[in-house]
Amino acid sequence: MSARTAHARQLFAPLGPNYDRFADLLSFRQDPRWRRFLVSRIPDDALRVLDVASGTAAVAIELARRSPERRIVGIDQSAEMLAAGRTRVERAGLGSRIELREGRAEELPFGDGEFDALTFTYLLRYVDDPAATMRELARVVRPGGTIAMLEFAVPRGLWRPLWELYVRALLPAAGYAVGGRGWWDVGRFLGPSIRGFHARVPLLDLWRDAGIVDVHARRLSVGGGIVVWGVRA
Repeated sequence: MSARTAHARQLFAPLGPNYDRFADLLSFRQDPRWRRFLVSRIPDDALRVLDVASGTAAVAIELARRSPERRIVGIDQSAEMLAAGRTRVERAGLGSRIELREGRAEELPFGDGEFDALTFTYLLRYVDDPAATMRELARVVRPGGTIAMLEFAVPRGLWRPLWELYVRALLPAAGYAVGGRGWWDVGRFLGPSIRGFHARVPLLDLWRDAGIVDVHARRLSVGGGIVVWGVRA
């Protein structure tokens, strides 16, 4: 496991039981809306879906609710987050349709073209080689299947200074206020992580170079989030 991946695991592992509630608060209730839009990009006839970086299974649950015949496999590197996810899945009565496994996006334990569609959330900032990871994600989706991603983005224009103020000062303070030291650490980490990722990674080029076509992107909430989706060639 790389230093980048290990740091992400260490940072988020203790937050599983309250992750969704605090993520909702600290995003001004935008994170759930972004996830719903992400899931809406997946066609209803995609019946076998892989959710990568599944965490507490919020996307997996939404995928299952949108299509009653759908089966979802969620994979995440954090056993602690998956434990919280399994609790949520059971409470939602979806244990027969959602399977959560521990694993890494860089080495998916699945065959070529095994899934009709794939989603992933807040993943590429945490891997050492985003291009190789995109190719691995595309590998397990059948030709013609949909791939969709949710990630934080950096707003443009007049919204950029307000975003900088929030991530530099207000987010760490708010994180500490609602969740203590663990969320303060996350608040300090997120701004540089998001800013640095978008400065160094040509996001849409990664998708096209991985053999994904008909690529679309939509910025949400004045540019604070971005959903990208396309079709495996």
